[in-house]
Amino acid sequence: MSDDQNPAQPQDDANAVNPGNLPVMVHAQYVKDLSFENPGAPYSLKTGQTQPRMDVNITLDAKPLEDPQVKALYEVSLRLSARAVRGEQTVYIAEVLYSVAASMPNVAEEHHHPLLLIEIPKLAFPFARKVLADLIQDGGYQPLLLGPVDFAQMYLARFGAKGEADGNGSQAASA
Repeated sequence: MSDDQNPAQPQDDANAVNPGNLPVMVHAQYVKDLSFENPGAPYSLKTGQTQPRMDVNITLDAKPLEDPQVKALYEVSLRLSARAVRGEQTVYIAEVLYSVAASMPNVAEEHHHPLLLIEIPKLAFPFARKVLADLIQDGGYQPLLLGPVDFAQMYLARFGAKGEADGNGSQAASA
């Protein structure tokens, strides 16, 4: 072993991650509402039936939260809805409303809208997708495995490049 190797130098404090300097701080993630309807069970669970037609929707909502201790606090809600239909018969309806409480105290207000409806849903989607898949599987069906979602494209389709709110104080987008 040679003595001329330098030991690892401690990181400079300027490069250390300081949560107070991050653009978005997630305070909580939670299931706000959960619903599963299985109207045809147990008959809809029989083997050998055709695969149901799936209708999946994703909607987003963001609203400010009042908290005297946290500046620029918002609740962003991601609603995943899935409906399986075989012929005219509804096989199941599953819905999860997954929310994130996040703040952006170091971000200019004009930049909040895209962060709320693009970046925070990107963070929340894998968790909401898992809750929905588990819910459907617990209902007796194959889990619904949703692919990645392009929240930036959803945002641009709904709001365009300017990213303006819909006028009532709440921001919303849907797929």
